[in-house]
Amino acid sequence: MMKASKAARLKRLSRIEGQVRGLGRMVEEDRYCIDIVTQIAAVRAALRRVEEDVLRDHISHCVAHAMASGDAAEQKQKVDELMDVLARSAR
Repeated sequence: MMKASKAARLKRLSRIEGQVRGLGRMVEEDRYCIDIVTQIAAVRAALRRVEEDVLRDHISHCVAHAMASGDAAEQKQKVDELMDVLARSAR
């Protein structure tokens, strides 16, 4: 992972962490349910964007390296690993 993308991801995750703390305050303050649900959707969307960014990086570096290596076992492992993580994220 490159330093710039790592720093950007950490910044985004810190922002998400703040959103989650804000959700806790909303629940403590008995805020309107729809407002809470709206903020939960915003947090989920933000996490999805980070997930997509990490996956894009993984595919463009790790998977691409395995494909270029010519090592069939490494290629299969990377494809299997990718399929497993995509299946889990679809649940």
